[in-house]
Amino acid sequence: MAKKSNVVANHEENYSFFKCVEEYFDKAASLLKEKYDDGLLAQIKACNSTLKINFPLQVGNKVEVIEAYRIQHSHHRLPTKGGIRYSELVNEDEVKALAALMTYKCAVVDVPFGGAKGGIKIDPKKYTEAQLEKITRRYTAELIKKNFIGPGIDVPAPDYGTGPREMSWIVDTYVSFNPGNVDAYGSVTGKPITQNGIRGRTEATGRGLAYGLNEACSYPDDMKKLGLSAGLKNKTIVVQGFGNVGYYSALFLEDYGSKIIAVSEWNGAIHNPQGLDVKKLSAYRLKKGTFEGFPDGKFIRNGNSALELECDILVPAALENQINLSNADRIKTKIIAEGANGPLTPAAEEILLKKGVMIIPDMYINAGGVTVSYFEWLKNLSHVRFGRMQKRFDMSSNQNLLNAMEHLTKRSVSNDMRDSVGRGADEIDLVNSGLEETMITAYQDIRRVWKENPKVKDLRTAAFVVAITKIAESYKSLGIFP
Repeated sequence: MAKKSNVVANHEENYSFFKCVEEYFDKAASLLKEKYDDGLLAQIKACNSTLKINFPLQVGNKVEVIEAYRIQHSHHRLPTKGGIRYSELVNEDEVKALAALMTYKCAVVDVPFGGAKGGIKIDPKKYTEAQLEKITRRYTAELIKKNFIGPGIDVPAPDYGTGPREMSWIVDTYVSFNPGNVDAYGSVTGKPITQNGIRGRTEATGRGLAYGLNEACSYPDDMKKLGLSAGLKNKTIVVQGFGNVGYYSALFLEDYGSKIIAVSEWNGAIHNPQGLDVKKLSAYRLKKGTFEGFPDGKFIRNGNSALELECDILVPAALENQINLSNADRIKTKIIAEGANGPLTPAAEEILLKKGVMIIPDMYINAGGVTVSYFEWLKNLSHVRFGRMQKRFDMSSNQNLLNAMEHLTKRSVSNDMRDSVGRGADEIDLVNSGLEETMITAYQDIRRVWKENPKVKDLRTAAFVVAITKIAESYKSLGIFP
């Protein structure tokens, strides 16, 4: 075990997620002090608005007091944007940390939002659907009363413990309070398609992670230093967490030719060195509620021990603080892609960087969700589905091009080619194309800082430098700071 430092004492024994984020910020900001005023850096770092709510809920014959939060970290861009999570672990420190990460995340991928986050301190499994709806609608009403939600103010989205169902309750409540507001459906993203949602939002974070990892692994020089070949083909991958992010990450990485050798959950893990069939595994767990008994792998009762399996890429896609001093020295991977927010403590990261592990930070690699949420928000404000205006025109143009090719070459174009090349883009095609472009461009920005600045030793610091620079320039353009 590595010797404990002040960082360790602060973050392992007295763990504060928000202090971890602030420490990462300070590390990057110290490299920018000659460029930016201390007051400007302090403003970027500070949380701007905090709302704590307590409201009653009748459960059977008793009344429970529900604790909830909405925190807006930065108003350098409006609206603010961030998910709402339902978890018994929700607290002000966690929500502040997640709101701050959203600010930097949006800046890294050039999504014009400030960061925000919300949370309700409940275990959703302990409540009926009717009770969850009542909690969600009351929470939304409180946000409306305090002016903490709106298409130009603050736009929530799903997070841990929530999904399209909860977002539909939120938007319905908002619309009820704001009759005649034609942009009301832009008050929340991650909605069902039938409620003006967007295709591709559900799988966006996992798909974005796969796009980002594919780009990161495409540089032969970077991979050579890790003892790996370029590309994702045949890379061995362990995924922690098999919820929305973990499942879709595994599915799309499998499409790239990677081998998903282990998947872990709170009630156990499954391991197969030859690779798991992700869809088959998901169907089994959906039916049984566990990986135990899955015929194509070995069941491991202690799910978290799967983090320590030897692999090329580890994807922690559960909750924060999963890799810490207790297990960091036993992690045997070349690359960590942070599908969850804050899965590594700073002390653990220090150990892993010294071991030569490439850590692709959460504020970049899991930004697919907010990117596609941005597309959904644009769709709601424009009141037109992506592809509707140009799909048939593009299809006609492509078919005319194929016809011209046939005429010039005197050879017929196959039906498969006509189907793939001749068709116009649907909404999902445009969403995925925009997401891929976003993830590739953002990684190139981060890598450029990492490679060109000798003081930047890791990708997380590089990502923070990119984010802080963009936010600082936004503030400076307002004439507030010198």
